[in-house]
Amino acid sequence: MTIEATLVDLACRLADTAGRIAMSHFGTALDAEKKADASPVTIADRQAEAAMREMIEAEVPDHGIFGEEYGQVRTDAQYVWVLDPIDGTKSFVIGKPLFGTLIALLRDGKPVIGIIDCSALNERWLGVDGRPSTHNGNTIATRTCENLEDAWMASTSPGMFTGGTEAAFAKLKAATRQTVWGGDCHSYGLLASGNLDLVAEAGMNPYDYLALVPVIEGAGGMITDWNGAALGLSSDGTVLAAGDAAMHKAAVKLLTG
Repeated sequence: MTIEATLVDLACRLADTAGRIAMSHFGTALDAEKKADASPVTIADRQAEAAMREMIEAEVPDHGIFGEEYGQVRTDAQYVWVLDPIDGTKSFVIGKPLFGTLIALLRDGKPVIGIIDCSALNERWLGVDGRPSTHNGNTIATRTCENLEDAWMASTSPGMFTGGTEAAFAKLKAATRQTVWGGDCHSYGLLASGNLDLVAEAGMNPYDYLALVPVIEGAGGMITDWNGAALGLSSDGTVLAAGDAAMHKAAVKLLTG
């Protein structure tokens, strides 16, 4: 089943709207409140998600919504929008441009549209099921790197690995050539564009990872949980993205021990 052009257009307009709101606050003195999980949230996060939800309710009122700031409605619908208005709020608050809006559309639980929109960098990655992924309108592809010892890997923060994931990630980190910290969603865009080989993270929520799936898969890469299972609304929060299938298999083997 092909993806309707109107839905791709809506996804892009949602990203445009969220990006405009984010940039209207970026670089200003922001009050970052602390949520129950200790993560920060700003007026920009809330305004951007509220605006996107309003558009969805007006244009496709039968679709579900799963958002970071305002929760879930109709998540049993065939189509569900998954929204992260500002992924990388910590970067956003201090004026660092490595933040982005993440938008996914699920059909029957599978991500079929994904957008990584880094408005401060004027960069947008778009993935649509059955089509090649693009970066600012240009077709992209991941790069070949079969061996872990040659791989450049990114992760947002060492603090995201706790409990069993800490030891598993340490093994993967030791096996790779280089680990780069920071980047949030931007790192996955770089992987899709062929600039990076691996991204491994843990403690993630559906709005953190579902938009990444069509982008990376449409560029020829793989993205799953650490066990190699497909990502969905009920995944365990671990994410492993690789540009090369052989490397992904090797990384899964190492992470699962």
